[in-house]
Amino acid sequence: MKNKAIIMSTTDFIPGREVVEVIDICRGSTVRARHIGRDIMAGLRNIVGGEITEYTKLLADSREEALDRMLADAERIGADAVINMRFMTSMVMQNAAEILAYGTAVKLK
Repeated sequence: MKNKAIIMSTTDFIPGREVVEVIDICRGSTVRARHIGRDIMAGLRNIVGGEITEYTKLLADSREEALDRMLADAERIGADAVINMRFMTSMVMQNAAEILAYGTAVKLK
């Protein structure tokens, strides 16, 4: 999903811009489960070593989904930018994890 030009930053400011209003926290999350096919390939890679690309792709896709949902939430509440943006993950159940993207939705001058 492409959102309007919402600026994102992991800092608490946007260089050259002034924050004039803090709107609210914005967030987006997704819960993903591992796939048996990926687990078999990951198990084989674990034996020989190296990057487990199946999980790398799963986590990268999950982060993008959570980020898109956070930006949609920021757009819904009328933000121009999201500052202090962060990711968090937690186990929901065995073989399933939540990826959460969150930050402070603000208006800029």
